[in-house]
Amino acid sequence: MAERQDRTALVRALGSAVRGEVEFGTTARALTTMDASNYRRVPLGVVAPRDADDIATALAVCRAHAVPVVPRGGGTSIAGQATGTGVVLDLTRHLGKIVELDAASRTAVVQPGVVLDDLRAAAAPHGLTFGPDPSTHSRCTLGGMIGNNACGSHSVAWGTTADNVHALTVARYGGDTLRLDRGRWDGAPAGLRELVGSHLALLRTGFPELPRRISGYALDALLPERGPDLARAFCGSEGTLGVVTEATVRLVEAPGSRALAVLGYADESAAAEAAAGLLRYRPLTVEGMAADLVREPAGLPRGGAWLFVETGGDTPAEARAHAERILRAADAVDAAVVTDPAGQRALWRIREDASGTATRMPDGSEAWPGWEDCAVPPARLGPYLRDFRALLTAHGLRGTPYGHFGDGCIHVRIDFDLLSGDGVARFRRFSEELAALVVAHGGSLSGEHGDGQARAELLPRMYGDELVALFGRFKDLWDPDGGMNPGILARPARLDENIRFDVLPKRPVDVTFGYPHDGGDFTAAVRRCVGVAKCRTAQPAGADVMCPSFRATGEEAHSTRGRARLLHEMLAGEVITDGWRSKEVRDALDLCLSCKGCRSDCPVGVDMATYKAEFLHHHYRGRLRPAAHYVMGRLPQWLRLVAPIAPVLNALARIRPFAALAKRLAGITAERTIPVLAGETFTRWARKRRSRGTVILSSDQVVAVWPDTFTNHLSPEVGKAAVRVLEAAGRTALHPERSVCCGLTYVSTGQLDKARTVMRRTLDRMGFFLGDPLVVLEPSCAATLRTDLPELLPDDPRAAELAGSVRTLAQYLEEYAPDWRPPRLDRRVAGQTHCHQHAVLGDTADRRLRERAGLEGELSGGCCGLAGNFGFERGHWDVSVACAEEQLLPSVRGAEPDTDILADGFSCRTQLAQLAGVRARHLAELLAEGLDGPAAHRCGN
Repeated sequence: MAERQDRTALVRALGSAVRGEVEFGTTARALTTMDASNYRRVPLGVVAPRDADDIATALAVCRAHAVPVVPRGGGTSIAGQATGTGVVLDLTRHLGKIVELDAASRTAVVQPGVVLDDLRAAAAPHGLTFGPDPSTHSRCTLGGMIGNNACGSHSVAWGTTADNVHALTVARYGGDTLRLDRGRWDGAPAGLRELVGSHLALLRTGFPELPRRISGYALDALLPERGPDLARAFCGSEGTLGVVTEATVRLVEAPGSRALAVLGYADESAAAEAAAGLLRYRPLTVEGMAADLVREPAGLPRGGAWLFVETGGDTPAEARAHAERILRAADAVDAAVVTDPAGQRALWRIREDASGTATRMPDGSEAWPGWEDCAVPPARLGPYLRDFRALLTAHGLRGTPYGHFGDGCIHVRIDFDLLSGDGVARFRRFSEELAALVVAHGGSLSGEHGDGQARAELLPRMYGDELVALFGRFKDLWDPDGGMNPGILARPARLDENIRFDVLPKRPVDVTFGYPHDGGDFTAAVRRCVGVAKCRTAQPAGADVMCPSFRATGEEAHSTRGRARLLHEMLAGEVITDGWRSKEVRDALDLCLSCKGCRSDCPVGVDMATYKAEFLHHHYRGRLRPAAHYVMGRLPQWLRLVAPIAPVLNALARIRPFAALAKRLAGITAERTIPVLAGETFTRWARKRRSRGTVILSSDQVVAVWPDTFTNHLSPEVGKAAVRVLEAAGRTALHPERSVCCGLTYVSTGQLDKARTVMRRTLDRMGFFLGDPLVVLEPSCAATLRTDLPELLPDDPRAAELAGSVRTLAQYLEEYAPDWRPPRLDRRVAGQTHCHQHAVLGDTADRRLRERAGLEGELSGGCCGLAGNFGFERGHWDVSVACAEEQLLPSVRGAEPDTDILADGFSCRTQLAQLAGVRARHLAELLAEGLDGPAAHRCGN
């Protein structure tokens, strides 16, 4: 009772004093229990301050109530320092302003929530950039980078964050504000100068000299001969001293052009030993990784390990020449110089996604951080890696090292068993032995991500007891009440406490999908999310889709990571206590478009569309569902029933009062127009055509065309066009005689029992088509057949057989009619690649077919925002429009007047028609039109 009263008093005090949001509800707490580490701590609540004064006010209130505070940026910390049991300060929501950017002095003044890529984008027009660039650059914040002293791949050229900070304004626990500058003691907490002055000898001898020493407090920055540099000493303090409210940072000149020398070596030790020798050539980066991290080595030269050495120059020729000098100097097995920006981005993506992809071993087993970023002197990296591999073997562990070879800093995810007591005990033994190994090589326990809870307990092994005791006194001068991020860095919690998996169910949860990549275990599927937060980017990378709802709302709860965190807490049952009935999880998943973008774009393959369907299945079991589930979720059966009276319904839909009533009853948002039903279905047209003998039987090669619900009842012109194209390619196009359905609408609304019934009936009706190539024109239906069908019916071998036969039109033509030449159209196109096709099927064959047909222009990425039933449902209009406005609508509006708009998905075409008044067409329709032209080629060579 007293605890509840204290909490109520705290909430009341914060609510009356802070102008930003004060959120102590279930959702806010559940979203912030974890960062990207192995650790979990449950906070009391979350405060999102509006400005520096709000930060100070929140700190004062928390001190008055003796409640600890945890500053949090992007939440991508790998050592556990962004988790805590008190009040979490969310510095991303309102504090993302670049206050000033002075190109002449090459400085910028930023708030702590500024995302690194935003600062780099603002500096780019001036030929400048911020040097440190961790792989999370698209979502990490400057405040978080200062807290961890983040580095990134370019630190060999531009140093760590601490090397690039001029001054800081920080608020301490209690709310007083200090200004920290270089070369001045002004602003230092009382007693700090005296503490340093009485321990000069220890500070001069106690710190190893290496480029990536991030562990502990940087007290040596306060030595007389080094400044003192209060700002540098604060960097890397992991939120344990105070909260950055504003930072003045250094900008560096960005090269006008860059080139990438990719060097192949026999193994990682050979690559590591070569890395230090390349530093004399002053590269921008020297990154390394071994073959066991690279699942698809396309574009890489021969070798078992590679160095990525980036060079810069004022011109492309100068950058290339620099790279070629390095290539000639390197004793590599094979090498290549990549100057094409797209090629460089593709290679860098392999490296940047490693923090996610490394969490799964090649056999699918899990791997975790914990010893993610030890660093040794670069010249010692080769021997250290050999000893490290030997230590892994001795403990029966596996890992895939990669990282900043030029700085001697190695990242690795290790297949620790963190689910059992014995496994956690081995994790501890290994950690203790690895700490000793790192120190023996003259290294630092942390070379980039900080100590947090993962390594701080072992700092005495690196620094000795006397210096670590001095760290504690340093902390106390800044934070005498001990309210700033307790349990981290100074007087830390044990490295095997607060493991985030401890609260999860010990036995598999009863679920409907098969989860074949997670051993059938839903809990293991949810564990996939390690928190690297690639889903929290403001702009998608290239053709990526994930995560459109986050970009529309900016809310953590509507990111893939946020939803995974809520599912984790649902399974844990501590913060979210009502399991599958949770309204918090339901509300977060409500704005998930089921676009499947995370299935391909998330580095660890989180599949939130599947998790959403699973959750809705359990959430509504035995309960009344939303009206949209009964109408749009069961669309195939309704469309079959009303097909004979389609003209009547179309007429009624044009009567405004009738349409408004129908939409209200069906759960459809008022802003939507009801689509027009086809007067004649595709299957009816095909049957009539066959009965008239107009089917072209020019070949005994028969191909089945899937009569999906959307093509059949809403856009039969797509099916007709596809038949023409297939016949022009010498194929006879047929379709199953009896009604079949992939089950998409049932899956997306979580009606999984019904979905399985429909799927089984479909398998029964496929008859002789089963096993033969199956052309599916609607990408969402193709994705459902390819993935959801075998995952919902894992014990039916016919499901896997049918899934394996699914092809897009372009895939079928490329694979089964390779000699067919499409009509040469020579037109420009714009539009969008369907999100399900991007995520599940890929669009490589479609790109090649468009190129052969002379269709020029790139299709946009992202999601159209309609996403089947999503954009029609009441309450989704704003998000649906925001998703369309992100890429699709601007690309169409910006197209030249004669450009053809391509969209293979019915949802995409409908969204364009309703929001932009544009008629988009399926690729099959453009090709079919071209068959009538003089350049048509209907045969082979």
